[in-house]
Amino acid sequence: MTSAAGGIQGSTGRHVSEMLLARGVRVRAFVRQIDQRSDRLKSLGAEFFVGDFLDARSVEQAAKDVSSIYFAYPVQDGLADAAAGMAFAARRHGVSRLVNLVMYRSSIDAPTPRMRQNYLAEQVFEWAGVGPLHLRAAVFYETVARLIGASLPVRGAIRLPLGNESTILPMISAEDVARIAVGLLTGPERAAGTAYPVLGSVNSVADIVGAFARVFNRDIHYEEVTDEEWRSEVLARGWNSHAVEHLSSLWKALRAAALSRGTTRFAVTEAIEEIGGAKPKTFEQFVRERQSELAVTALGANAKG
Repeated sequence: MTSAAGGIQGSTGRHVSEMLLARGVRVRAFVRQIDQRSDRLKSLGAEFFVGDFLDARSVEQAAKDVSSIYFAYPVQDGLADAAAGMAFAARRHGVSRLVNLVMYRSSIDAPTPRMRQNYLAEQVFEWAGVGPLHLRAAVFYETVARLIGASLPVRGAIRLPLGNESTILPMISAEDVARIAVGLLTGPERAAGTAYPVLGSVNSVADIVGAFARVFNRDIHYEEVTDEEWRSEVLARGWNSHAVEHLSSLWKALRAAALSRGTTRFAVTEAIEEIGGAKPKTFEQFVRERQSELAVTALGANAKG
């Protein structure tokens, strides 16, 4: 289980680990270091292996005696090396199933560099013959909430380069992604190389603004900024350049697409309920569930709830 301790981009590895442990499935958690996040998984019964995604030797050792792998590489540099190292390790130890988390659109001509890299990683796992299943997730609610949190305390506005308020975002909860991953890891055998695009809800910018305004009973508005302004703001807050380039390209693609809510390509995915076992969360449900956390990180200590 890679990225098992969780991070800032969805923490699907942590969710998958906790769900598997709750089912009594043995989990080997591959983590960078032992800390408070990993201590929680240890208390739930996880076995730990401390290593580095980009150290093929430690990845190879971690894959020994496991039958299935969940591969979720963070949105940062190094995906090609990480995928190659994991493919080598999985093939060497006879892994028969590997669930590979990638972006919603994964192709050689996808609009962002990360999406194109994801597609090449898919090919590597398929060439390795390790039973890959590709879980193609839409934009995480968690990512959007983090972006909103970067601007609301100071500006009282959602500042993004998304054109007008009618721009559509395909989105999903990281927990819904994790449920599908658990279903793919523990369910019946499926055809290697199958891709599962997963989308939990379709939201306009106006929908996102409205959800925050209702949950926090606060006057919140959308403020369009240029790509350059947005990039400068998030880089100044410590976002890595790889993630910023991916998101900047994604915003441009969504603006240019001018998609409508009813676009077939953005239909809510039945696999969330069929494989994950639960209906997908709406964005407003997510905000309500995280209200206490977001009141501190996004809206400031004085936000009304």
